[in-house]
Amino acid sequence: MLPSSRTYLAEKITICLVILMLLAGYILFYTDIDKFEAYVKEDGIVEWLTVVGLMAGCFVCLYRFVKLYRYRNWWFLTVVMLLAMMLFFVAGEEISWGQRIFGIKSPEFFVEENSQHEMNFHNLIIHGVKINKLIFTFGLIVALSVYLVAMQLLYYRYHKIKKLIDSSGIPIPRLYQIISFILLFVFTSLLHHDKNSELLECGAAMLFFLIILNPKNLSAFNHTIQVKQQGSIQH
Repeated sequence: MLPSSRTYLAEKITICLVILMLLAGYILFYTDIDKFEAYVKEDGIVEWLTVVGLMAGCFVCLYRFVKLYRYRNWWFLTVVMLLAMMLFFVAGEEISWGQRIFGIKSPEFFVEENSQHEMNFHNLIIHGVKINKLIFTFGLIVALSVYLVAMQLLYYRYHKIKKLIDSSGIPIPRLYQIISFILLFVFTSLLHHDKNSELLECGAAMLFFLIILNPKNLSAFNHTIQVKQQGSIQH
């Protein structure tokens, strides 16, 4: 199944945003470190681009849930909805659930246990371990490695696994999307700064949106194909 012209346009815009985001980060890092830190700070441009990428992916999942509600089983729909909820949760965490926007005071628990005294979970410190580094940085790298490499090999090598993944509504990345992730990781790693992970998270959010929008197994999310299959079974 070929993607639509709107999908191609969205891909081009998103890739351009990722490149510009990284380029701006590099220029600011090597010319004005103060401006770089302002660029990647809380409620800065990079953080909001991350939220946009996450919410765009969430919207696509919700759209598919509604569109395919009559054509897919409960398991497929559950996976699609869980993915939408996960993206929404991470987006909410990025902006501390609107705490700074609405001027909400942090509860005592978050004041004491959160490294930034904010109302979110990813900045919590448990027994001296920063959850942000453990899950949202290290965990992100491990999860992406499994998803981009291991799942790819299993998907193309074993027909039963391919069928299971497609019937579970799990989007499989295209080759250019995998290469983009690898380049993103390499270029963000070359910036030796504590906040380089903000650039990685931002790029990953936007590239993951592309995988959801235009996966290799796009046909698995096409209701017309499912209808034809059902019709042929009935006949």
